[in-house]
Amino acid sequence: MRALVTGADGFVGHHLCAELRARGVETLAGGRPGQSVAFDVPIDLEDPDGMRVAVADARPAIIFHLAAQAFVPLATEDPLGTYRINIMGTAYLIDAVRALPEAARPRVLFTSSGEVYGTHDSSELPLRESTPTRPATVYAASKLAGEAIVLSSAGTFGFPAIVTRSFNHIGPGQSDRFVVAGFASRLAAIAGGGDPLLEVGNLSTQRDFLDVRDVVRAYADLALHGASGEVYNVCSGVPTRIAEVLRHLVGTAHVAVEIREDATRLRQADVPLIYGDNTKLRAATGWAPRYSLARSLRDVYEAARSAAAAK
Repeated sequence: MRALVTGADGFVGHHLCAELRARGVETLAGGRPGQSVAFDVPIDLEDPDGMRVAVADARPAIIFHLAAQAFVPLATEDPLGTYRINIMGTAYLIDAVRALPEAARPRVLFTSSGEVYGTHDSSELPLRESTPTRPATVYAASKLAGEAIVLSSAGTFGFPAIVTRSFNHIGPGQSDRFVVAGFASRLAAIAGGGDPLLEVGNLSTQRDFLDVRDVVRAYADLALHGASGEVYNVCSGVPTRIAEVLRHLVGTAHVAVEIREDATRLRQADVPLIYGDNTKLRAATGWAPRYSLARSLRDVYEAARSAAAAK
């Protein structure tokens, strides 16, 4: 099987390509042309003509569509840019699939987000695929629109498609713009003799954290065993308070820190509690998480410490 991964240069894309290649899948990395990273296929989400050529040349059996603006604060600052990339970029990719001969159209796995569910009463948790979607952010709205494009087009143009709703994923290699990697990076700097002040946002929110290596296993499993036209949660099924994550990381770093809330880090639309139900994913694939939260956090911190030492 040949797979094309858009956004292969990203955090999840890097891990997914490694997972697929370990399974013996011929994997083509798709990324923006002109970047320093070497890609097998040039993918520009804002170039529909180039997208058609790239997909036709790649001839994949499956496309994993990961490329997106995935950083929520940046998406909020630039909503139109986010809509161009996450919505129109997805539409251009699907149009490239539609342009292929019917027998050559690949399966498409679109990575959406648990954020599309928005805020729900605790009685509605854990969030299931049947739970109503109430996106509360620009990012979430763009992902829900992408879902609709993929699933409606699959039915109209006759190619198989799967949507994953991934909850918060963490692991080595994640950008320190994201909360867990950001904590780890600051703690590694403190351990190296830096200022012990650690400024934080809202520590009371609870999220469903899953190791990225478990996330990409789920994607690969769903590519083989998932049912076309279906949506699958990719999550641990366990909510964890951000304060607890920070406590684990501080304990791993063995440093004394001064924790101070920074109002500029607080989000206007921050859902207080999100966690999902992964029953459907397990039933379809036999998947189960292999990495505990403690192991993931330890690996995230060790990666941050190594990066700090290399500077």
